[in-house]
Formats: sequence, structure tokens, C-alpha cells
Amino acid sequence: MTNRLPDNDKQFPVHGAGLGLRRPLLNKLMADPPADVDFMEVAPENWIHVGGKLGKKFRFFTERYPFVIHGLSLSIGGPAPLDEQLVRDIRDFMKEHDIRMYSEHLSASSDDGHLYDLMPIPFTEEAVSHVAARVRRVQDILGQRMALENVSYYAPLDTSMNEREFLLAVLEEADCDLMLDINNIVVNSINHGYDAGEFLRAMPAERIRYFHLAGHYIEDEDLRIDTHGTPVDEQAWGLLADAYRLFGPVPTLLERDFNFPPLDELLDEVRRIKSLQIESSRQDAVNG
Repeated sequence: MTNRLPDNDKQFPVHGAGLGLRRPLLNKLMADPPADVDFMEVAPENWIHVGGKLGKKFRFFTERYPFVIHGLSLSIGGPAPLDEQLVRDIRDFMKEHDIRMYSEHLSASSDDGHLYDLMPIPFTEEAVSHVAARVRRVQDILGQRMALENVSYYAPLDTSMNEREFLLAVLEEADCDLMLDINNIVVNSINHGYDAGEFLRAMPAERIRYFHLAGHYIEDEDLRIDTHGTPVDEQAWGLLADAYRLFGPVPTLLERDFNFPPLDELLDEVRRIKSLQIESSRQDAVNG
């Protein structure tokens, strides 16, 4: 028995292997738009109301690739009032560029002001209710469902529930979708001493919309830092293959935020994602 998705890919906003579009990559990608990239993702806060030459460059990509967006600053778990104007701006931005889905981090990023980081929130029933109510309000404003990402964290504030229980409770009470970050499972499993495969198997297949994959920094044998500044770790590649065996070839986006390698090296990782997806599809066919 597995948690495999049904043979119905309509639940996915995009397909295949994607790449996070970052400004240092714009000119190189414009010069030769890669056919290996099936979709792209940006943080909406970095592009809303951007016009001029930079806005035209962004339009170049949205006219050629399907897009999803992944927010940085909504602070869905924070104590400050929900920034409803930001949500309305995101809604309009999605309509303007025909963007398929919006996801956010299951974290806090503001209080009296912006914290410029993704801070953990307590794993409690009270926090579940707080976050779920805010997610439902966001979905009402957007007029569509949003997804939450499982985030990396280093010093939990309250462990009345564990990370898996908290994530599942929020998804259920908010009735929202899941953007599952494979690297964050690896990082958290090492830092907090749990089984990555067990966490993965507990994820609700019907809520998964796409995966993230990124690199992390090895500070010590039992301490990993989620940086998005290195190649993908082999343990994360292995867990991604496990995820495809469980859920099928879910659309997967490669994140790289700095320390950019030559473009072809970056695209090699995108191609490796596609290779694993093809292998998963072939295995499905063999198994009937």
C-alpha cells in the first residue's frame, strides 16, 4: 500500500521540472531559453509593480513558460494583522501574468515590522487555528486555493505537537494545498532527529501540488543549514526518488538563490529531475 496519487494530473498547476527565476540569471536565460525547463517560479514581492526594462524581461518569460509564485513576506503564522493589501496585489499580479498557483512558507516573517527571515511558529493547537483562519481569508481574497510549504527550522518554539502533526493539522483545518520541499525534510530530519522517509510517507497525496528541491550547507554531521546556495545533496536526490515512487512524478522546481554555477551546470540538475521523473513513469508502466 502506498500513498500514490491517482492517475489524474489535473491537480497539478504545472508539469515536469522547473527552475526558480532569479535576476542574475535573466540575461543568460533570455539569450537561450532552455527547453529542459518546463515551468518557472518567482517570489511575487520581487516583481509586483515592476515595470520598465526589468518588467519587459519578466514578461519575456511569462509569455514562454507556465509560472507559479512562492511568497516570502505574507507571514501567515505571524502575530501581526494579515497584510490583505499584499494578498490583493498578489491576486492582481497572478491575473496579469496568468500565474497558475500561489504558495507561501508556513512560518512568520513579521511582527511590529518585517523580520527579514522566516521564523518558526509554535507547534500548538492554538497556532493551528490561528494559521488556518488566516489561510482561509487569503483564499477568499484570491478566489482560489493556496499552498503552504513545510519550512526548515532550527529552534522550535513549542513542541506540543511535532512538525508532521502540526503541518497536517494546518492543511486539514485550513483546507489548503501543500507545496512539499524535499530538501527541508532532509534538513529538519537531520537537525531534529526524525526519519525523513516516515515524514514523507505521512504527507497527504491529494493536497500535493508540486515539490521544491534545493541545496543546503553541511555545518556539522548533525547540523544542516538550508541555504539554496549549493548543488542538491545526494540525500535529497534520494528522497526525491522515494517521493516519486510514493506519489508519482510530481512537478518539481529547482531553487538556487546565490553562488550560481555556470548555467549548464544548473540545467544539469533540472535534467536530473526530469530523468528521475521519466524513470518513475516507466516504473509505473511496468507495474501496470
